[in-house]
Amino acid sequence: MIIFASLIIVILFIAIIIFSFPQFSPIPYFPSNGKDIPMIIEGLNLTNNQTIVDLGAGDGVVILKAAIEAKEKKLNTQFIALELNPILILILHLRRFLHPNRKNIKINWGDMFKIDYQRLTFDVPRLTFYLYISPWFIEKVVQKIRKEVPSARFVSYYYPIKSLKHKEKKVTGVHSLYSYKIS
Repeated sequence: MIIFASLIIVILFIAIIIFSFPQFSPIPYFPSNGKDIPMIIEGLNLTNNQTIVDLGAGDGVVILKAAIEAKEKKLNTQFIALELNPILILILHLRRFLHPNRKNIKINWGDMFKIDYQRLTFDVPRLTFYLYISPWFIEKVVQKIRKEVPSARFVSYYYPIKSLKHKEKKVTGVHSLYSYKIS
């Protein structure tokens, strides 16, 4: 019993360290409000031959729900979950393994500030980035993406993208969802 309790304490300690240090995850993990998931899925505007990239995918609640809807609608929509936190990556892989549309879901372990978006999304005709990240980092990430993939569409939960205000469409649920189409 003492060994089991010690093991649990060590695992919790490791989890606290991973969630506490910015080297492992500079943006804190806050799951999307479950009541807003249908609004978010609708805002992603799922279509055939589209790729959805979830930046800071967390536990995958949005992208996995969207993948279920795409499968139900018989859409060939691809999903990419990008996450840096190793515990959340493990959770994403476990959830993907059990997912009915797993063949269309890719999980990338990487830093949204350092990844090559052009390489990640090479030759994708319809590209949507879903963001639910801190307002302190959102502009930096959007500017990086726009340099590498100029025609991407953005859907941001909770926080608006101020540099794209002139192209903004806002929908409100428990929190707000902002959509931006760049051409």
